[in-house]
Amino acid sequence: MKNEYSKKETDYIKKYQDEGYTSNFLFDGAALIDTNTKVAYNPEDIFIVAHHRYEGMSNPDDMSILYVIETKDNIKGTHLLGYGPTADLEEAEFFKDIPKKNYSKNADINEIASE
Repeated sequence: MKNEYSKKETDYIKKYQDEGYTSNFLFDGAALIDTNTKVAYNPEDIFIVAHHRYEGMSNPDDMSILYVIETKDNIKGTHLLGYGPTADLEEAEFFKDIPKKNYSKNADINEIASE
């Protein structure tokens, strides 16, 4: 899928921030933490609105997925997940534990789940 934002994660992050997805989420080993409020979210509390995959321009092993997230309490934000050879396996498992029903039809759950 080709689009105007396909080259850099920062382009999409800016686009989603402009649409109100202003929170940043960090993975702490057990949950996603909203960096603003410090609230912790479990997989069932997370809804994936969209995702975008990236490969490094100079190093194809430098791969990431930008997740666009809404939480059960309506916090909107993004999370950047590294994947591939250098991926954090616990973090990847966390995202696999998000119920399939919590993925938007446009989020392409089949592509994510097949990894």
